Formats: sequence, C-alpha cells, structure tokens
Amino acid sequence: MAEARIRRGGTARLTRTASMGGRNGGGRGKPGKRRSWAGRMVHALPVSEDTLQRMASWAIVGIVVAAIAGIAVLSGVPAMAGQKAAEIAANAGFEVQKVEVRGVERMDELPVYNIALGQVDRSMLSLDLPKVRAEMMRLGWVKDARISRRLPDTLVVDIVERDPVAVWQHDGQLHLIDVQGVVLQSVSPSAMPDLPLVVGPSANRQTAGLNKLMENAPALKPMLAGATWVGNRRWDLRFQSGETLSLPEGDRASATALVNFARMDGVNRLLGRGIVKFDMRDPDRFVLRLPQDQAREKPAAQGAAKADADPEPIGEEG
Repeated sequence: MAEARIRRGGTARLTRTASMGGRNGGGRGKPGKRRSWAGRMVHALPVSEDTLQRMASWAIVGIVVAAIAGIAVLSGVPAMAGQKAAEIAANAGFEVQKVEVRGVERMDELPVYNIALGQVDRSMLSLDLPKVRAEMMRLGWVKDARISRRLPDTLVVDIVERDPVAVWQHDGQLHLIDVQGVVLQSVSPSAMPDLPLVVGPSANRQTAGLNKLMENAPALKPMLAGATWVGNRRWDLRFQSGETLSLPEGDRASATALVNFARMDGVNRLLGRGIVKFDMRDPDRFVLRLPQDQAREKPAAQGAAKADADPEPIGEEG
C-alpha cells in the first residue's frame, strides 16, 4: 500500500510539473516570446522551411554565377569569344565577298564598293554596319544609306541619291550641287549639264533661296540660265535670251520685284528684245541698260527708263 501511494504521488507530481511547464511555455526561457523580428517575418511567410532553404541555395548560386560572369567580362572573355566566333564564321564562308548596290543612277558606284570591301573585319557576324553606313554618308552624292546582310556572303547597300539642281562656279571651278548646296562632284566645262549656273562665293548655300524665289514667277523659271550672288546679299538673274535682271536685297523685296518683272514681260515681252540689263534694285525706278553701240535713251514698256552706255559686267562676283 505504501509503495502504491508513493507511485501515485510521484506520478501526480510529475504530471503537475509537466502541466505547469506546458502552461508557462517550458518554464524557463519562454522561447516563443524571444523571437527576433526577422524570425517572425520568416515564420509569417506562406512557405515551408524546405522551400526557404531551396530559395536561399539558388540565391547563393546566382550570386556566384554573377561574380564569375563579372570576372569574365573584366578579363575580356566575351570579347575573345566573339572574335573567335567571327573567325570561325569567316572560315566557314560567312565573309563579305559580294556587294549589291541599289538606287544608284548618277553617282559612281566604285567608292561604295571600296568602303564595303575595305573593312578590316569582313566577317558577316561581326561587321560593323553603323560604321560602314557612316563612311558612305560622307560621299557627296549619298543623301541616305541602308546597309544589310544577306547570308552567307553578300552586303546589300540601298542608296538614296541627292538630286542635282545647279552648277556652282567659284574660283574657276565648276561643281554640281543639290538644293542644299552640297557639292556632289566636279564638272568639266565641256560636259556642262542642262542646269542653271550659280556664281559667287557662298552662292551654293543660297540655292534653296534661289529656288524659292523663282517659284514666285513660274513662267520665268524655265528661262533662267544662271544667277550671280552679289556681295553676299542679293541676286542678279541671267536669262537664256541673254538679259540680266538685278534684284534688290531681301526676300520680300526681291520676290516683289521679280513678280512685277514677270507681269511686265508677260504683257510687253521684255525678254529677247536685245536689252542688256534690267535694273530693279531701286523700287521707284525701272532702269534699262542698252548695248554700248546705242547712245539714245529708250522708254520702258510702260514707264520711263534710261539707257546706260556703260553696262555693268555680267556674272562678276562681288
């Protein structure tokens, strides 16, 4: 009996101690309340501990791979690999051997071929197309260019040419120019194209303004043989019938004078009557200059004009 009581008492004490420990969270430490904020955040995540461990492992692997890649870049490994790949491609036949030029009508194609085939690295894999295009854009005739590859060995060059609108005479040289004044090529006096001749320093850069001016008198535009940019401020127009028309300075004043001249020519046919020069620089006077062998004054079509036996040289720069 005594032995039984001792066993029950021991059991009761053990049970009570266990239950107290359960209520007090293990008695000593209270581990649930001592978790850090990081631990509580991890515990709140809707993933298991195994998943977290796998994620951490992959993160470590990613960091290691990124570090290796960074070291490889600093060591030049990708560049060496790309160069080797380009050499392999060239040896396999992927190298520029042909050039197909499109859109060329007037310009010489030889400079285009020289640029395309003159590259140090002609591998189709590593050919620097923007560099090739930039070199072609420096050619006078080229307004725009598009470069593309056609495997295995052809470079296709699409050219947009500039349109020549005049011949520029300066310092004894003749040059074909476009509307923006870009010099396209030299011109031989024996092979002059059927285009107006612009004369004078910087006259090439005034070609767009000349075209705009002539749009005010469409009937006179086909008759224009050339124009001299005088004193970097105004135009002298020379017509195919031999006469010269001196216009005033300024866009509006010159356009008004040209329109008035076109109107008078339409009514009285001023051009083709042997008059050397029409001077409209003064808006209040319309002056005619006759050939030197004529010493009498001659009235203008509908207003007084005076003759000048000492005409100004035509086409003189200044």
